[in-house]
Formats: sequence, C-alpha cells, structure tokens
Amino acid sequence: MDQIEDIDRVDELDGFRVGVDADRERADIVLDRPPLNVISMPARDQLARVFEALDADPRVRVIVLRAEGEHFSSGGDIRGFLDASPEHVSKLAWNIAAPARCTKPVIAANRGYTFGVGFEISLACDFRIASETTRYALPEQKLGQIPGSGGSARLQKIVGVTRTKDIVMRSKRIRGQQALDWGIATECVADSELESTVDALVDELRGFSPLAQRTAKKLLNDTDDALLSTAIELEGLNYSRLRQSDDFREGVEAFHGKRAPAFTGS
Repeated sequence: MDQIEDIDRVDELDGFRVGVDADRERADIVLDRPPLNVISMPARDQLARVFEALDADPRVRVIVLRAEGEHFSSGGDIRGFLDASPEHVSKLAWNIAAPARCTKPVIAANRGYTFGVGFEISLACDFRIASETTRYALPEQKLGQIPGSGGSARLQKIVGVTRTKDIVMRSKRIRGQQALDWGIATECVADSELESTVDALVDELRGFSPLAQRTAKKLLNDTDDALLSTAIELEGLNYSRLRQSDDFREGVEAFHGKRAPAFTGS
C-alpha cells in the first residue's frame, strides 16, 4: 500500500500504521501493537490527524479500521491516564470521534478483545463488522472510572439506557452475536470470514455515489438528536440539493439504460 503525504508529516505513528490502496480507493488504519494493541495517549491524537488526512485524500473512498492479531484492542494505556494533563484528557472524546466526523464511510473490523477505547472508536465508525470471537466491553468501572471517550453516550443511543447500564455499570462483555442482536454490530461473521466480509463491504460502498454517501452520513449524524419534524425537513432539503447533482442524473440515466452507473462525486 502507498503512504500518505500528509501522514508523513505526523510524528512517528505510535502503535499503528496506515496505507492506501489507490486501485481499490481504500485506506487501512491498522492497530499494530501486539498482542493486545493497546492504544496510547499519543496515538489518540495521531489517529484524529490521520482520519483528517485520509478524509482529504482524493484517492480514498472508504476507510477501514482494523488490527493485527487475534484482538482488536484491549483498550487504552492505563498508566497514561494518570500521567496525562487535564487539557489532554479533555480532548479524548474529540479525538476518538474522528471516524464520525470523517465524511467518508468508515468500517471497523473487530475480533477478540474490543475493550475501552477500542470499543469507543469502533462505535464512532459507520459500520462494525464483528467476528464471532469479538468481545465488546467498557471495563472502566473496574478502575474506579467511567468511559471518557464517548462510549457510554454512543452506546446508549444504540441500545438504550437499560442495556447501557448493564454494560457500563457491570463492566459486562458482549459477544459478537449478542452485539449483532442488540444492534451494536452491523454483521457478525466467522473469524475466518472477517477480512473477506470487510473487503466485500468496501467494494459495495465504492459502487455508490460519493456525494450521496457523504450526504447520507452527515444527515444521519446531524439528525440523531433531532425532532422527527426537524429530521424530515433536513432530509427533504438534502434530497432537493442532490437532485441537482451530476451523480443523480447519471443514476437515473443508468437505471433507464439498464447499465451500471459511473458516479463522479459531483
């Protein structure tokens, strides 16, 4: 995979690597600190900057967040929390929300331990593909703490307050299949099928209009807390805007011409 110029200007990446496959319009952010892929405090800042760089990279349509080995991540560097300044700690949630702010689709490929910040950054992604070995958890109660990077807030939006209390207040581990049943995971597959499932999803997403994908992601994120009437109004405004796009015209013409559309993102 090619490297990214903007990322070359980031300090040496701490415990992860990045590459771009321009032919497949795909970028991979790979946690690579075996065996548990602990995410350090510096890595949190770097991950946010990497997502910004990939968002601006015209070669990239889809971003995959994955890890080396049998575990996605056991969480953050525990000692790092005691050493970090209050100012640094105050940025934790902002940094880990980088996948949600990114305008491009982001896929988390989870297997094994997906704890703490590993779970939180996965929750900030658009799609979570879990293998059957996945164990999601927010174990901060065992440290006398609570999740601090958006985990409990995002989880409550997905599963409701009752299940979130069960997960957070008991530091409960959720298996991949249960995560699928509760709506936390997008798909749950055999461990041996995780990579091929992610590959197929990348190719599927590349087939859609980049403009329509960006619009849908922003609209859904922006209306997550909105009144139904407000959400419907914003949906209509975005629908009207997309009607003027080249991609919509191409989509309609391709439909009537019984051919695959060639979207350009304009």
